[in-house]
Amino acid sequence: MGSSSGTSSGSSLILNSGPEEELQALIDQRKRKRMISNRESARRSRMRKQKLLDDKMALVAQLKEENHQIITSINISRQHYLNVEAENSILRAQAGELSHRLQSLNEIVNANNCGTAFGDSILASAITLNEIVNANNCETAFGDSIFASAITLPADHSFLNPMNLPYLNQPIMASADHMFNEYY
Repeated sequence: MGSSSGTSSGSSLILNSGPEEELQALIDQRKRKRMISNRESARRSRMRKQKLLDDKMALVAQLKEENHQIITSINISRQHYLNVEAENSILRAQAGELSHRLQSLNEIVNANNCGTAFGDSILASAITLNEIVNANNCETAFGDSIFASAITLPADHSFLNPMNLPYLNQPIMASADHMFNEYY
């Protein structure tokens, strides 16, 4: 009798056994092949899943590193911003102080050019009214050039020199650390 399966190993089994055993052997052989194929397929699937998981974990690590670098860059930029803001505040305060000094000096120059507009005796005592009236031929706030020319006062001008005023000669003391504590 010839073998219907066409395999040499299967044909020796088929010749020695009956049709039921032959059928059972064929079914068992197919089960083994299917089981081996399924195991290989499962192994390949696990390997693909593991590779995918490894790739995702590497991507997560890379993104975490990039986030860390971005956060560090943001913190450095924020600190630079706060430092610049503090410096700008100091410069604004100094500009205000210098503007005030300039205004005071302009008032003094205007007072020297066109008479005194000050009724204040302390301020008037710092200016030699004789010089103002005689040099500029202007009328004083007193309205009386005879009265003004009769007063001769010290010429040191210490009250009118803004550089000699103690409250204007104080430096502005401020640092970036103390000016913007609420931002930290």
